[in-house]
Amino acid sequence: MIGVLNHVAIVVPDLKLAAETYRNTLGASVSAPVDLPDHGVTTIFVNLPNTKIELLHPLGIDSPIAKFLERNPDGGMHHICYEVKDIFAAKNKLLEAGARITGDGEPKIGAHGKPVLFLHPKSFMGTLIEIEQA
Repeated sequence: MIGVLNHVAIVVPDLKLAAETYRNTLGASVSAPVDLPDHGVTTIFVNLPNTKIELLHPLGIDSPIAKFLERNPDGGMHHICYEVKDIFAAKNKLLEAGARITGDGEPKIGAHGKPVLFLHPKSFMGTLIEIEQA
């Protein structure tokens, strides 16, 4: 069902500093920041030859990742994202297998303008998984 690794998401306490570090220290290609109000985050993508790193920062005090930063003030890995061909077929298969989907269980448009779902860490050995329709 899952396809390629789309990205690894890292929550950072300082988005500008994180972007500069990836750009200047590692020589990476770094996108401009994009606010995603529906997800409560601002994102920057670090483009790599085989995948991406998504830098996440809270957008507002009610951001779902604000609590992550409270518990992890230096930031850290938040989730991994895999591509799927059909998000609705994937959703049905996951539910049939007993996986838990976060939120209301319906796909939302993610950072790449494509439908995404998040799978509860308790269903995947403690790792938050995002699936994105390719």
